[in-house]
Amino acid sequence: MNFKKIAGIEAAKYVKDGMIVGLGTGSTAKYMVDEIGRRVKEEGLTITGVTTSNETERQAKSLNIPLKSIDEVPYVDLTIDGADEISADFQGIKGGGAALLFEKIVATYSKKCIWIVDDSKMVEKLGKFPLPIEVIPYGSQQLMHLFEEKGYQPTLRLDDEGKTLITDGGHNIIDLHLNEIDNPVEFGHYLDQLVGVVEHGLFLNTVSLVIVGNQDGPQTIKVPQ
Repeated sequence: MNFKKIAGIEAAKYVKDGMIVGLGTGSTAKYMVDEIGRRVKEEGLTITGVTTSNETERQAKSLNIPLKSIDEVPYVDLTIDGADEISADFQGIKGGGAALLFEKIVATYSKKCIWIVDDSKMVEKLGKFPLPIEVIPYGSQQLMHLFEEKGYQPTLRLDDEGKTLITDGGHNIIDLHLNEIDNPVEFGHYLDQLVGVVEHGLFLNTVSLVIVGNQDGPQTIKVPQ
């Protein structure tokens, strides 16, 4: 049973005619985009998609989902995206697919965000999953040294060919191996003020609904606001 697919198909039900929809990136979001594409084709669903990566843009175009960029829309009604970890108090880590900057921009201008995950992504505290930090290449080694001194066990992310990964925005990613993040909000503020850091993978107070795929089918959790 594909728990990611279960969550992705369930989330697509929240998409209604006329919506501007943020289309997330990653293995779970892919199923959601496929399902929206099916609804566009078979049910005549009319939406405008706003993609969070070049990869999702290619997928959406192949499914004939009409697209606009985030700068061509006044806002986004609903964004559906995956997450790498969701804590008990519904904070998240994203960026395993290297799309965290565009994902956070789209989420920021969205009225509502749904995260779709399999049950392995639900954790008590964030931090087991490496925290992605998107940085500009110039000065990135200085940030590596800083993170090493702090004991954050940083690694520069490489692509499939073993070269330094370049994000869609033209940046690098440093992954921090923290094991546990006691205060994500405080740590997020610390990262925000570091020169050369473009964005980090802590998605804080962002999500309104979590859909978890598990063996009993999709479980929908409304996040207390």
